Amino acid sequence: MSFQRTRLSADRTLMSVIRTSLSLIGFVFTIFQVFQKAHEAQILESSVAARNAGLALVTIGTAVLLLGIVYHLQFMTGLRRERAQMRADGLIHGEGAFPVSLTLITALAPLAIGLFALGSMVFNFGPFGTP
Repeated sequence: MSFQRTRLSADRTLMSVIRTSLSLIGFVFTIFQVFQKAHEAQILESSVAARNAGLALVTIGTAVLLLGIVYHLQFMTGLRRERAQMRADGLIHGEGAFPVSLTLITALAPLAIGLFALGSMVFNFGPFGTP
């Protein structure tokens, strides 16, 4: 049972990484709207600052998520290896399934969104590119 609790703890950690990175990536839309409205109201001459701030936050959010996924994969590989060794030594029975993390699969969607947003902002394609 301790392996299952440890695995679920790792999933919760990855979920907190997902939450943090989505907050960083999602905040870009708010910043962009504020700077765009200020530009339309002629308070700001250019909206370059919005693009740069947005690019920085999307980069940080995507990097945090990517590092969280890599850490999760390394941790789960080590946990599976330790479980297999303990089963081979006869210390645990280990007949229960040790499935792939659904949280890890879920984390790939915001990672794809973050990478798409980065590509769109840097290479000017899609909804985030400058006209």
